[in-house]
Amino acid sequence: MRTSDELANAAIKHALKALRKRHLLEEGAHSSAFNALARPFVAQGSEWKEKVEKLEQELQQCYKAQARLSEQLVVEVAECRNSKALAQEKEALNSDLQLEVTRLREECQQLKEDLDEKTKALDLVLSENKALRAQLEEATEKANAAEAENKMLVDRWMLQKMQEAERINEANAIYEGILDQFKARSIENLAREQVDGVVRQFEAGAENFMETTIPTACKHKIPAHEGGCGSILFERNSDKLISGGQDRTVKIWNSKTGTLLNTLYGCVGTVLDLAVTHDNRSIVAASSSNNLFVWDVGSGRIHHTLTGHRDKACAVDTSKISSRHAVSASYDHTIKVWDLQRGYCINTLISSSNCNALCFSMDELTVCSGHVDGNIRLWDIKSGKLLSEVAAHSLAVTSISLSSGGNIVLTSGRDNLHNLFDMRSLEVCGTLRATGNKLASNWSRSCISANDNYVAAGSADGSVQVWSIPRADVVSTLKEHTAPVLCCSWSGLGKPLATADKNGSICIWV
Repeated sequence: MRTSDELANAAIKHALKALRKRHLLEEGAHSSAFNALARPFVAQGSEWKEKVEKLEQELQQCYKAQARLSEQLVVEVAECRNSKALAQEKEALNSDLQLEVTRLREECQQLKEDLDEKTKALDLVLSENKALRAQLEEATEKANAAEAENKMLVDRWMLQKMQEAERINEANAIYEGILDQFKARSIENLAREQVDGVVRQFEAGAENFMETTIPTACKHKIPAHEGGCGSILFERNSDKLISGGQDRTVKIWNSKTGTLLNTLYGCVGTVLDLAVTHDNRSIVAASSSNNLFVWDVGSGRIHHTLTGHRDKACAVDTSKISSRHAVSASYDHTIKVWDLQRGYCINTLISSSNCNALCFSMDELTVCSGHVDGNIRLWDIKSGKLLSEVAAHSLAVTSISLSSGGNIVLTSGRDNLHNLFDMRSLEVCGTLRATGNKLASNWSRSCISANDNYVAAGSADGSVQVWSIPRADVVSTLKEHTAPVLCCSWSGLGKPLATADKNGSICIWV
């Protein structure tokens, strides 16, 4: 393939040959003129002049043709160079494209190989997954079988424990019955010896042991607990006041002087309710940590931690005739009966509604409970059966308090009513209400006086209303608290009355 320079040189040589050939032809054509030189100059002057002019014109035409050819040659040379550069670019692009095609083919081949490997790996994983699923199903079946077997063993173990506990309880009941008979005979003999003196003392104007007066003034206001005080009660037939609050402590107070006697530590949650045993030797606290804590009052140490509830324990009560048994209620829909001497549960009652409050009957055979659905229920604690149920309030029951005689039970509800029920028939025998009395929480505790003549209940506005049961009317409104009153407790001696509020303050009323 000839280059553009070679083509240009060849074109120039061809043009020069053409000019020389033409020049020779012109010389041949003008040979007659040279021959005529011999003629006289004057005679041939005009002829020569014409020929010169003609030759000049032809020479000019040759120059013009040469210029055109030169321009055409330059254009063709430039076009040739451009074509060469374009061809080189095309060749370079073609080379790059060929390299790219080669690379893409190699990459495609690599991707195919990777796809084959991943497909094989996926098949292997699917087969392993299938095998693992089969193993999992087999293990699940074994676990279910083991769980069922474990549950059966636990049920058998619990049944044996319950039977053993029942045998122990029966033996203890026989022993306590013998002791009670012995004590009853001793007390009967002592009463016969002292009855005349007691009658004479009463006639002489001595203070009645169960005398209850209407409280009118606050004797002491005690900042008892930080964060609030949710439960207070008096020791049985004593003026010592027990309180529990959000600071996770239980405190014992002298209600006459308002001084702190002792502080019990160890509770790991907010104290929601309190109970004291029949002999005043132990205090039981229900807490938000799902557990119950039993303190020995003499040493101030925890004697038992009762576990078993799966939600907060919100209510507790102890037997009215012995120091052995306690009942508790939790928001796990259960009521549990506890042996305080051994520290374990001896029966569990299951309810359809959460229980907010409960109390033992005087015979220690039944428990009365108040629930969120507004009903009160009577249970047999040995068999765990529901004996009777009645709709007490239109809203949740917040408090249950048994009268000192054991025949009347006081219930309070979020409908702001305070109802009196006959414990034997669960029939309403009285309803107390007041315009300004509005309960502050689901655990607002009201109380009944020692002589069963008065009822006290706190309100969300900080006031405390006192009703006369025979008159079914408010006889006193106490105002000292600056926060909603959560609980009330009347001393078994007849006075004083204690109330506690949401700020943790306790007021002693006389």
